Amino acid sequence: MVNWIWLFFIVASVVVAAITGKMDAVTQAAFEGAKSGVTVSFGLISIMVFWLGMMRIAEDAGLLQTLARMLGPIVRKLFPDVPPNHPAIGYIMSNLSANLFGLGNAATPMGIKAMQELQKLNPDPATATPAMCTLLALNTSSITIIPTTLIAIRMNYGSANPAEIIGTTLAATFVATSAAILADRWYRRKSPPPPITPPPKPGSMKAGSPTVGGEPGV
Repeated sequence: MVNWIWLFFIVASVVVAAITGKMDAVTQAAFEGAKSGVTVSFGLISIMVFWLGMMRIAEDAGLLQTLARMLGPIVRKLFPDVPPNHPAIGYIMSNLSANLFGLGNAATPMGIKAMQELQKLNPDPATATPAMCTLLALNTSSITIIPTTLIAIRMNYGSANPAEIIGTTLAATFVATSAAILADRWYRRKSPPPPITPPPKPGSMKAGSPTVGGEPGV
């Protein structure tokens, strides 16, 4: 749907420009937008590399493990239907840690891996589980201590004090995360619990019988 919306905008702008005789302005705007996008991207690369390096140093120093231990009880409380030692828990904590430091692009791969692991626990692959909805809500509204990406964008556009948004960003994301958690808890109470499909016992499946994932049995 989003692709169709963008296609409509592009086609409509070209048609209107052709009718009004402003095709030169559209062409110039397209090239200026491409140039601006490349410039901003280079600025983001530098700040992202810096903070990813800082996170690697923090990981080697054991700070991320300490942060993970601090987030552990909160994550287990927010995701009660995920087994404590499941790989999804580790990816969820990595996703939340990256979002805390405003590394949205670095948090995305961890969020995708967490969703893939949560899908393995999903008894109905066509419907999102409560844990998936909780992860999506937290990833969208995550508390951000240091808005790294926004600071980089403000630096690229010549802001006199790029870091002055840290306080307001922290307050805004705290409110957003609190609202997301409250909405998630409310919907969890309203919705019936998802059916739990126990894993098949070893040796209980006959040859040629389908498994839970749809693959033929051994």
